[in-house]
Amino acid sequence: MLIAHALLKLLVFTLPGNAAFFESIGLPGWLGHVTFAAELVGGVLLILGLHARWVALALLPILLGATWAHGGNGWLFINTDGGWEYPLFLAAAAVQGLIGNGAYALSPAIFERRPG
Repeated sequence: MLIAHALLKLLVFTLPGNAAFFESIGLPGWLGHVTFAAELVGGVLLILGLHARWVALALLPILLGATWAHGGNGWLFINTDGGWEYPLFLAAAAVQGLIGNGAYALSPAIFERRPG
């Protein structure tokens, strides 16, 4: 879902449009670019299961920020401009990610060099 939201920012809203949205809600425009990159890279890392705890922890402020940004639009995400219910759900999912890598995750250990 994070990758889908990053691609939405890139391909539909465009990065300058995303930056303008961030400015319209009182945040610096460059934060829109940081959010795009974090969603894209973080989504890929979560799919691969690489450092899932750290990635989930890093994404949590972004997801809580999205909850805040949509807070004035009502509860349901189907409301005009999207409500806060879905971003809050994603934040809760990130908290679940703090549990760590799953059984099928790529372990960072496979990238470590072994002696011999």
